[in-house]
Amino acid sequence: MRVTFRLSLENDLSLPLSYNHLIQSFIYRNLKKELSDFLHNKGFTLGKRNFKLFTFSKIKGNFRIEKENIIFSSPVEFTLSSPFEDLISELAHRLLKKRILYLGKNRIELESINVHLPPRFEEKMEVYFLTPVTVYSTLYTKDGKKKTYYYSPKEREFGELIEKNLLKKYSAFHKILPDGAYFKIIPFKVKAKDEKIIKFKGFIIKGWLGRYKIEGNKELIKFGYYAGLGAKNSQGFGMFEVVK
Repeated sequence: MRVTFRLSLENDLSLPLSYNHLIQSFIYRNLKKELSDFLHNKGFTLGKRNFKLFTFSKIKGNFRIEKENIIFSSPVEFTLSSPFEDLISELAHRLLKKRILYLGKNRIELESINVHLPPRFEEKMEVYFLTPVTVYSTLYTKDGKKKTYYYSPKEREFGELIEKNLLKKYSAFHKILPDGAYFKIIPFKVKAKDEKIIKFKGFIIKGWLGRYKIEGNKELIKFGYYAGLGAKNSQGFGMFEVVK
């Protein structure tokens, strides 16, 4: 399920340039406690891994940059996506009841909720990323310190890790894989400017926008559309749209 929340502002919306953590906090804070605790502390598990299985877009609207802040004027909107429909239904219901809300320290009001019609999923599709897709490995230096290495779309591991991650997320949610489960992602129109560096609670995360060709089982592609591809989806990474 994928929905867009349109928000009106009492005053301009002032956020830090890296504001993904504020949207994530907004989502958790406006769910009922049991569901919020489940997603935040446990999620959907597969072995030792757990997955939140939601992702969200950047905020859309007219804006200006002032030093370390991005200032939006009313109205604004952002999109939330998840295969776990209870999450979106619960959030939408509670936002409609509250009406007056806060994003960071900014007072906002829900104006409307738009439920997206699903695209037609095929075994081969062309897509573009709305938020950067990121995949990485944790390595160790000679002195034993951890180092995070982020892969670029040109590297073989980029596609391999995205496929493995998608299969794990699907299995964690459905407890089974679809027949003929496989997934490939191939960079199609990806330029150097598509590399994005984003801070999340003080940590640096590297990811990529751009256009890609994907192929695989339609159920897997559909699941990736709603859950996001790659890592750190619940921090606002890996949301894609289908090229019409």
